[in-house]
Amino acid sequence: MAGVLMLLSGCDVPAGPSSLTLRRITFPDLIGWPQDHVGEVLVPLLAECERLGRLPVDTVLGGQSDPADSEAVQAAAKAGRYQPACRAARALPSRDDAVVRHYFETWFLPYEVSDQTIVKANFTGYFEPEFAGSLSESPDFPVPVYGRPPDLVTVPNPVPGQPAITGHVEAGHVVPYLTRAEIDQGRLRGRKLEILWLHSPVDLFFLQVQGSGRVRLPSGQIVRLSYAGRNGQPYVPIGRKLIEQQQLAPDAVSMQSIRAWLEAHPDQAQALMEQNPNYVFFRTLDDLTPNDGPPGALGLELTPLRSAAVDRSFLPLGLPMFVETTLPSGAPLDRLVLAQDLGTDIVGPQRADLFFGWGAAAGRDAGAMHSGGRIILLLPRQPSS
Repeated sequence: MAGVLMLLSGCDVPAGPSSLTLRRITFPDLIGWPQDHVGEVLVPLLAECERLGRLPVDTVLGGQSDPADSEAVQAAAKAGRYQPACRAARALPSRDDAVVRHYFETWFLPYEVSDQTIVKANFTGYFEPEFAGSLSESPDFPVPVYGRPPDLVTVPNPVPGQPAITGHVEAGHVVPYLTRAEIDQGRLRGRKLEILWLHSPVDLFFLQVQGSGRVRLPSGQIVRLSYAGRNGQPYVPIGRKLIEQQQLAPDAVSMQSIRAWLEAHPDQAQALMEQNPNYVFFRTLDDLTPNDGPPGALGLELTPLRSAAVDRSFLPLGLPMFVETTLPSGAPLDRLVLAQDLGTDIVGPQRADLFFGWGAAAGRDAGAMHSGGRIILLLPRQPSS
């Protein structure tokens, strides 16, 4: 699950309802398409093909809730639609950029995304952070990381097109689950849900923002954590609260500046974080090496700057997308990525959250990423096209 600058600040949320509009373009219209090392995408694409190939052909991957969706997106929303292109990908003789580029030009059609509420696409970044932790509680590590409670349930929303409802069952009805403040007060203590312990509540908060992470134990062992669910409470961006309180200027909000404020105000930090009632639960990943990326929403390893989180209500998971944007350094970023993840605040067709990887450098770049640009969907060709 993606964690983003928007998740912290809540800035640039569409003023009105979003509506996906597509314009057919050509591959020569893509800035940087001939220069991109598209061969890097083949390995994650083949892993994606293997995963989609195990699903029933009518499995919906997203892109179904917007009545303005084009027929092309509706078709691309089904897992079976990718199979002809996947068979062709498996038959490619090499990962050479020219070979893979010709493959995409043969099997996909580019469509520029637009939205009546936002002129340009908005790109943010997320990463996999690392924290110090322990398998046992101690004065140095007093903050528990909880696994998913067994009484937390998710059921379909009776209103078509609305997200599923998460909570717990009382008297036959699903009601809201515990808030962040209630959990912080110890309401889950004694239920043997603790996976491990972290040094500070701020560490836990930012682990939850990112949705996955690495915890380094005193022995040096790395424990990999992945998203296992959330309490279903609404997300309230604490960056927005700091702006409203005139603690941070709107153009100064970043993951780094918010964390610095929390650490500089320990007497106010807990209350501020608890203004966001949303709470994330985790599970351990025992089959990953330190060089493996965390799993995204498809359960596949995320690839640095080749994986992105999208709004599944508009854009199907699994789609190749070409993104044209700018890195925090000012350098252009024009490249092919795969829509492999989701994020709470990734809302609308003109939003993408780019996975930057792990480590300090990835954290700096992801935290500062907030750029405009363009999203181009590569939709599988119709059988007759």
